[in-house]
Amino acid sequence: MLRVMKAFFPAVIIAYVLASALVTQSVLASVISFGLPVDPLVRLQTTLHDLVGMATSYLPLILVAFLLGLPVAAALARALPARRALLFSLAGFAAIVALHLIMHALLGVYGIAAARTLPGLLGQGLAGAVGGFCYHRLSRGNIATRPVPIT
Repeated sequence: MLRVMKAFFPAVIIAYVLASALVTQSVLASVISFGLPVDPLVRLQTTLHDLVGMATSYLPLILVAFLLGLPVAAALARALPARRALLFSLAGFAAIVALHLIMHALLGVYGIAAARTLPGLLGQGLAGAVGGFCYHRLSRGNIATRPVPIT
């Protein structure tokens, strides 16, 4: 259990940092499209500000999404241990994409502006996939990775 937790929380943090940074860069791209300059220091400061600012809302949502998605991958990985990395990456991707689609279906709005477009939604999914892959790498050796004998 401790190994699972040691892998789970870093995976959530990595997915959150990447997803948050992608959101920030998407918003800054919109600012640039209006002809306003955005220098690298402003990009960095804005990204760090958003990481802190969205930690109380977006980070818990990603945590819940991973709590729901990664156990599915773990169950499938028992039957398909050779596909473990792919399964956890897909679970992370699906968890984040589903989070945004469910929020939109229930609330009628996207919680993260970048998820309104297909590239933005896919970028968020990519952040989830990286987090899922991180979980795979950090949790190797866990009992969940052992194949279940078929009798």
